[in-house]
Amino acid sequence: MAIPPSTDTSIRYLSTAQAYDLWADVYDTDGNFLQALDSIEIKTLMPRMLTLLEMSQLPRPWRLVDLGCGTGRNTAALLDIDNASVIGLDVSSGMLEIARQRLEQSTLHGKLHLQVFDMLQQAEAPESAKPADAVVSTLVLEHVPADTFFRHVAQILNPGGFLLLTNMHPEMGGLSQAGFTDPKTGKKIRPTSYAHTLTEVQAAATENGLELLGRLEERMVEESMVPLLGNRSRKWVGVAVWFGGIFHKRR
Repeated sequence: MAIPPSTDTSIRYLSTAQAYDLWADVYDTDGNFLQALDSIEIKTLMPRMLTLLEMSQLPRPWRLVDLGCGTGRNTAALLDIDNASVIGLDVSSGMLEIARQRLEQSTLHGKLHLQVFDMLQQAEAPESAKPADAVVSTLVLEHVPADTFFRHVAQILNPGGFLLLTNMHPEMGGLSQAGFTDPKTGKKIRPTSYAHTLTEVQAAATENGLELLGRLEERMVEESMVPLLGNRSRKWVGVAVWFGGIFHKRR
């Protein structure tokens, strides 16, 4: 179920595409502590996914999809993988334009393809993304019904492929949601969000042919983490804010 809109009249609610189009210019500089925490956790999850890919014996060159790639934060890491092509998909053309500028050399040399994809409005992902050997999707599931998200991932992935998934924790989602302050208007902007429980996520994955490898890791903000994550994380000390893990599409 979508998180109901606040009655606070200072908050403006927009579609996910509209909100992220506005957010694009400041997304990487507005002190988003959850993005900072996610970047830390990806340094563990990404090598784990690559090890699993190597062990799977899926033939190279690999096709790697960054689903909800935003400004290209994780796309850049995927581009460092040898003998692989990378496809970045996002609902926001504004975010994709930032990613295109950031990763211009890779797009010019054909290793990276960026394309708009709306999981809510399009029945299937672009053909350029299929079939993929791995999908990376970080802090995206919050904006999509769980079954819709995993249905798309299952369509994109090769049998035997992997999904690296991270998301806002439902404990944080019960108190807040993604959003930013528009520097042009001073208004708080929020897209549609869903506070998915971990049980709901695992059930939707299973129903769409994906199995969780190990368990979903959960992270709570601790006082010692505040200097690393930034001042905006201080009010979240003691609250679980992040979860993530790796799924495998059954053969």
